[in-house]
Amino acid sequence: MASILQQLLNGVILGSVYALLALGYTMVYGIIKLINFAHGDVYMLGAYFGYFFIKIWHLNFFVALILSMIVSAGVGVLIELVAYRPLRQSPRIAVLISALGVSFLLENGMSYAFGSDKRAFPQAIATVQYHVGQLQISNIQLLIIGTAVILMLALTLIVQKTKMGRAMRAVSADQEAAVLMGINVNRTISFTFAIGSALAAAGGILIGLYYNNIDPLMGMTPGIKAFVAAVLGGIGIIPGAALGGWLIGILETLTQAVGLSDYKDAVVYGILILILLWKPTGILGNQGREKV
Repeated sequence: MASILQQLLNGVILGSVYALLALGYTMVYGIIKLINFAHGDVYMLGAYFGYFFIKIWHLNFFVALILSMIVSAGVGVLIELVAYRPLRQSPRIAVLISALGVSFLLENGMSYAFGSDKRAFPQAIATVQYHVGQLQISNIQLLIIGTAVILMLALTLIVQKTKMGRAMRAVSADQEAAVLMGINVNRTISFTFAIGSALAAAGGILIGLYYNNIDPLMGMTPGIKAFVAAVLGGIGIIPGAALGGWLIGILETLTQAVGLSDYKDAVVYGILILILLWKPTGILGNQGREKV
């Protein structure tokens, strides 16, 4: 039982990072119905920004975390402005191809600029292990869970209680009606990309601190798994992204615990197929009518 509880705890920690990534997917999809496949690479950029802020500028970890989120938010806005906004009225496949192109550009650009080898992430916070009964948890793991929960709560407050949050909900419900109500749709979409990118960057720098290494391709697999998490929970639904992230993290950890670590990715993708067959709208999603 202690072993199972330990694995569940580890799954929640990994799932917290997936949840931060999945929130970006679900917010962008909820606003403009776009699957931003470059999102995982913004997560990678966040890790690299954190690396440089700590390693070269010798900044405090939390200062580096905030700065990485701010810079990555700017990158997200730039990606939307250059790669997605000009194609907003184009067929959806064109935007999808553009997203894949941005993803390859970021991955190969970082490999060319900084090399494709793994880099040791600076240990800006000394690891301390705590024991609660038979469970073991470190201060880094607590930091990951705590940061993820705080950022999710902050996002919920922004969406539910602020003027920009109301604009986001209005654009998501009916973009044309939002324009008639005087809402600046372009600014709202850019803000959505900024918030999603900032959350991805936070996940990247936290996972870099946790696993002690980063590389230009580190966002590829987590990005896809976060997309699966968003679909599992109900893409376009913020609580669904968080739920899906934690479920995927727990599922992946339990798969490794039973000795099937070579098949952990296959299990995650198998879950995606099952959820699309059983309930395409996800666990928290409702079947709705779509305008044609």
